[in-house]
Amino acid sequence: MEIVILVVVIALVVILGAGALVVGSRRRKQQLPPGEPPSTPTAPSPPAEPQIGEESAPPQEESRRTIEEVPLPGATVAPETVEEIELEPAPPLEQPEPTAGRLVRLRSRLSRSQNTLGKGLLTLLSRERLDEDTWEEVEDTLITADVGVAPTQELVERLRTQVRVLGTRTPEELRGLLRTELLTLVDPSLDRVLKTESHEESPAVLMVVGVNGTGKTTTTGKLARVLVADGRSVVLGAADTFRAAAADQLQTWGERVGARTVRGPEGGDPASIAFDAVKEGIAEGADTVLIDTAGRLHTKTGLMDELGKVKRVVEKHGPVDEVLLVLDATTGQNGLVQARVFAEVVDITGIVLTKLDGTAKGGIVIAVQRELGVPVKLIGLGEGADDLAPFEPEAFVDALIGE
Repeated sequence: MEIVILVVVIALVVILGAGALVVGSRRRKQQLPPGEPPSTPTAPSPPAEPQIGEESAPPQEESRRTIEEVPLPGATVAPETVEEIELEPAPPLEQPEPTAGRLVRLRSRLSRSQNTLGKGLLTLLSRERLDEDTWEEVEDTLITADVGVAPTQELVERLRTQVRVLGTRTPEELRGLLRTELLTLVDPSLDRVLKTESHEESPAVLMVVGVNGTGKTTTTGKLARVLVADGRSVVLGAADTFRAAAADQLQTWGERVGARTVRGPEGGDPASIAFDAVKEGIAEGADTVLIDTAGRLHTKTGLMDELGKVKRVVEKHGPVDEVLLVLDATTGQNGLVQARVFAEVVDITGIVLTKLDGTAKGGIVIAVQRELGVPVKLIGLGEGADDLAPFEPEAFVDALIGE
């Protein structure tokens, strides 16, 4: 009896479970959106293949490429764009005008600006009667032209003696007389050759010094052109670190003729830059090193002492062959004061007179040579790149007295 009851209970449990399943299935069918088939169980998908990075995309098919078309690692320009880039050609180097050619051209320019002095003297000496008043006018003419007091007195005394000896004074005789006496004052016997040839183990070193505004950097650049035209290899040293544009200006001059410029930071030590410039000149086997120094007032003791330091540091490599003092010809007698102070700090070996075409006071050539005992070696006669030329006493005197 108990067995019968147990079988009945199990049958009821089975019937009730089957009914619950049917009811649940009907409820799920009612919750599906109309028209959507019931979902069927699917087998679980296999795990995806490992990817590099969270945003990696599945590989896509690419067209085959040759090895030339495959970019190298680290390349920043796509191979297909290389042909589109056109490199600008480097500007051609300029060919500076030869020294001989520029002298011919500059002689006429010098004559136009300087023959006022010669014409004035010839007019006075051609007077029928040369009294004391006339000779005083001759003196005034010479002093106004910045010849200087002592040279003027010497010249007038010799002229008076020669005129008495001549007796008659034709224009040709007066011109020859005046030319001889002026040439004596200019002193053609002075050595005006620039020492620009290299030594056995080091290049020739030229320092360019002067006060502010005389055109030292421009003169250094023009001098580089003169040397390149004469077949010298040149290295430039931008030791003017006080003026922001000085190094850029000098580098531009150098690039025009293929001369390398050694420069340092703005406000850096000028002596260190000058030292490095000579060192680079030795490494390159250059013929000449030109060092452009900062402009300094001749009244500033500290700056003048620094100039002496630059020279001493450079001399650790070898001798400084030239120290060229750049003077503005239009400053007249004030230039003599500047020259005197510079000569006390460094041994000046030559004078560069700039802006000589802008003044009728060509007598400054005589005065500065007499004051320092140093020759004028170069003259500047304009703003052009090739308007710097070696000084020739005969050509200068011929320009003074005119044709």
